[in-house]
Amino acid sequence: MKKELFIKAEEIAKDLGVSKPYAYKLVREMNEELKGNGFMTIAGRVSRQYYEEKFYGLRSSQ
Repeated sequence: MKKELFIKAEEIAKDLGVSKPYAYKLVREMNEELKGNGFMTIAGRVSRQYYEEKFYGLRSSQ
């Protein structure tokens, strides 16, 4: 199964077992960090790779 490039706040809420409003807050915080590093962002979504690195310490093998 192919994973989407971006993860939505709803999926983050389920994954972490938190409320949707809190998941949206986490997405906003991650997007602000990405913007600060010069990346473009999409409201309500964050790069799946960045999310996994941030919460699980997973890095892409590429």
